[in-house]
Amino acid sequence: MREPTRVVHHGDGLAFLARGRLPDDHAIVTSLPDHSELPELGIAAWRQWFIDTVALVCRSVADDAVAVFYQTDVKYDGRWIDKSHLVMSGADTAGSYPLWHKIACRVPPGTITFGRPAYAHMICVSRTRRLAPGASTPDVLPALGTMSWSRAMGTAVCEAIVRFVASTGAHTIVDPFCGMGSVLAAANAQGLDAIGVELSRRRASKARKHVA
Repeated sequence: MREPTRVVHHGDGLAFLARGRLPDDHAIVTSLPDHSELPELGIAAWRQWFIDTVALVCRSVADDAVAVFYQTDVKYDGRWIDKSHLVMSGADTAGSYPLWHKIACRVPPGTITFGRPAYAHMICVSRTRRLAPGASTPDVLPALGTMSWSRAMGTAVCEAIVRFVASTGAHTIVDPFCGMGSVLAAANAQGLDAIGVELSRRRASKARKHVA
């Protein structure tokens, strides 16, 4: 059996996506940066950047392929920023539609949290693919799983997403904001090739070595 490959580019994820549409057997799984990671934009400009980036991600995959977003809401100035709304806005702009919207518990249910909610969003979109009822999977994940760093996708989330992506016939998962490579490692562990892009040289180096 062929060993799955992993390529991690140190660079700008937006520039990578701007090269053109990915091959038909590629899917994107990613988590876009929070406003705290792009403070020079300010909140209003970051929101528009987020929506525009989601639209670019959606346009970068083939019509029947999927893009999956993992995002956690955040409180700013006493108000919630609902990132699921921002993802849906970007998907609408690109002509993509949600196949599912799942919730992953960040802490046990009933726990009070501050600054960020007790859950994270997992949203899968596509332009033309439809999801048959028999292909449904649980809508609530009880835990994120182990996290390699504070902004990582947990192992349980990565495994659930990669299993679904594999079921669509995808052979390669691309993460243009790959961080330390949790999604890439999960893809390789399930036999899929992986391509990551990361602006931080240090994190890109770790992403090349990360093991699920």
